[in-house]
Amino acid sequence: MGDLKTYITERKNKDKDFAAGYDEGYKQFKVGIMLRQAREEAGLTQEALVLRLHTKKTAISRIENHAEDIKLSTLERVASALGKKLEIKIA
Repeated sequence: MGDLKTYITERKNKDKDFAAGYDEGYKQFKVGIMLRQAREEAGLTQEALVLRLHTKKTAISRIENHAEDIKLSTLERVASALGKKLEIKIA
C-alpha cells in the first residue's frame, strides 16, 4: 500500500490536472462509501432502501458507486431513510 501512496503523491506533484481530478474523485468516492457503510450498518440491502425511498435500485447503486453531483436533498432523504441525520461540516 505504501508504494501506491508514494506513486499518487509523486504523480500529484508532477501533474496538477491529475491532482485536481484525483482529489475531486476521491471526495465523490468517499461520499458513496459513507452512504453504503451507513446502509449496511442499518442492516439494509439496496433493495430495502429502494422501498423506503420509492426509487430504483440503479439510483441507489449510482449514489453508492458514483456519488458525483448528489443533491443535499437526496443526501437528506437517504440519511432519513437510514434513520440517520445529515450533518455538514466546513473544515
